[in-house]
Amino acid sequence: MTNVRVYITHVSGDRLWGVENPLPAQVQMAININLLGFERKSPGMVEAPFVFTVSFTPSVAQISIKGTAQTTGDEVELNRIMDDFRSQKPPPATVVQAVSSIAIAEAIVVAKTIGVPPPVPPFPLPTEQPRPKTDTRYTT
Repeated sequence: MTNVRVYITHVSGDRLWGVENPLPAQVQMAININLLGFERKSPGMVEAPFVFTVSFTPSVAQISIKGTAQTTGDEVELNRIMDDFRSQKPPPATVVQAVSSIAIAEAIVVAKTIGVPPPVPPFPLPTEQPRPKTDTRYTT
């Protein structure tokens, strides 16, 4: 089993929209996570620097978070991560999930500080399930 620790090394938030102007009614956000590579630090550790960015449309603000994800665990699992990286396969979901959850939390704080909408992932709306028709007859 692997364990992922995320270390933030740089946080940046720029409000590009004037503070005296109200924000547009519709603001779209694009979240991008780039793992810049995997490097073997020891037989039990693999390290991956990352850049997490939030872009707004229209250009209201931009948020950037940089850091490192350290994955520790069994040497066999870490060898597989390195082999997958060399084969240009997607990074492990556990690393991506750890980085995104930590970086989104930091980005929410930055967004609040600079006064723009937070990059909260959309929650799916509950869909109403149609009730099955029952053919019940009551007779006396």
